[in-house]
Amino acid sequence: MTDFSLSYVNKGLSQPPAIDLSLSGYDLATEGGLRTAVIISLFTDRRAEADDEIPDGSDDRRGWWAGSIGSRLWLLARAKETPDTLARARAYAIEALQWLIDDGIATAVDVTAEWVRRGVFAVGVVITIADRTRFEETFNYNLEAA
Repeated sequence: MTDFSLSYVNKGLSQPPAIDLSLSGYDLATEGGLRTAVIISLFTDRRAEADDEIPDGSDDRRGWWAGSIGSRLWLLARAKETPDTLARARAYAIEALQWLIDDGIATAVDVTAEWVRRGVFAVGVVITIADRTRFEETFNYNLEAA
């Protein structure tokens, strides 16, 4: 199955990373791998749970009310640089990628989270696919409060 290919572009220290459609010449690029699915899973806002604290203090739980697509990483936008924030980032990423195991696409998902610089943590993703091949990539996430 092929999907439109998304690019995760880390623009350096001066700008936050961006996600965009990839091009192949003048056409939209496609890909049959996991990269686009992982990007959508991690960087689409999942609806906050009823007991989650919303970063802007509102009652806007965001996300899609009818499903569990995406991640709750957005809840960390104003979090402090603590070990608890990294633990939550890891848990949210695992939660967002669990569907790969549930749907039989992957046999294992491993996630790490670490501070890479002030206001930015990295989420390292290793997915073992059913045919025993592995997908590995690291994505940076910028906090708004930094």
